[in-house]
Amino acid sequence: MNNKEEKTANINLENNTDADKSKDKNIADNKQNTSKDQVKEKSKKKKEKKTKSSEIEELNIKISELNNKYLRLSAEFDNYRKRTLKEKMDLTRTGGESILVNILPVVDNLERAIESIKTANEIDAVKDGINLINNNFKDFLLQNGIKEINAINKKFDTDLHEAISKIPAPKKSLKGKVVDVVEKGYFLHDKVVRFARVVIGE
Repeated sequence: MNNKEEKTANINLENNTDADKSKDKNIADNKQNTSKDQVKEKSKKKKEKKTKSSEIEELNIKISELNNKYLRLSAEFDNYRKRTLKEKMDLTRTGGESILVNILPVVDNLERAIESIKTANEIDAVKDGINLINNNFKDFLLQNGIKEINAINKKFDTDLHEAISKIPAPKKSLKGKVVDVVEKGYFLHDKVVRFARVVIGE
C-alpha cells in the first residue's frame, strides 16, 4: 500500500468513525427523546386518572346531596299529607258544630212550647208560640243559606221539581204548571238540596 492509498483509507476510516459516532449520537438522542415522551405520557395518564377520580368524587357528592334533598322532600310531603288528612277528619267531625249550636235555641223553644201545651187553657196562645218557633227556625235556615223553592203556580221544571202525580187543571192557565206542593224543596245557596215534590195540572 502506498502513502496515498493509506491516507485515503485513514480519511475513509475517520469519516466512517465520524458517521458511526453521529449515528450513535442520533440513536442515543432518539432513545432519550423516546424515554422523555414515555415519561410525559405517563405523567399525562396520571393526571387524567386524578382528574377522573376527582370528577367521580364530585359526582358522588352531588348524588348524595340530591338523595338527601329527595328524602327530606319526601318526608315533608308525607307530613303534609298526614296533617291535611287529620284536618279533613276534624272538619267532617266538627264541621256542623256551628249549625248545631245555632239550632239549640229553636230546640229550647220547642221544649217550652210542649211544656206550655200541657197547662194551656187558650189555644190561641199555643198557636202563637208555635208560629214564633216556626219563624225562628226559618230565620235560622236563611242564615245558613237554606232557601225555599217557590213552586206553586210555577211552570214545571225538572231541575227544581219532582212530579208525583197529575190532576186536571182547575184553570186553563194552570195547564203544565204546579197546582199543589206535597213536600217543599230547598236550595243551599244556589244548589238544590231537595227537589219540591209537586202535583202538576193537565
